[in-house]
Amino acid sequence: MAGSEYISWSPIRRLMKHNGAVIVARDAVNELVEWLGSSAEKLTKTALQLTKHGKRKKITRDDILLAIKYL
Repeated sequence: MAGSEYISWSPIRRLMKHNGAVIVARDAVNELVEWLGSSAEKLTKTALQLTKHGKRKKITRDDILLAIKYL
């Protein structure tokens, strides 16, 4: 359960509802939370590699954008 301890269920459910999903199974929301957490972890690791390659300590917006393009 990679992302579930970091990403709250309620905001994800609200986001889904805001986008027209009136009835959503709890396990569907849980699956989305897991996927988001896993994706965020991969993205962060890639951005960190880019940061270290640039001999920096702070991950910047550009690192994240480049990591998104890379992944």
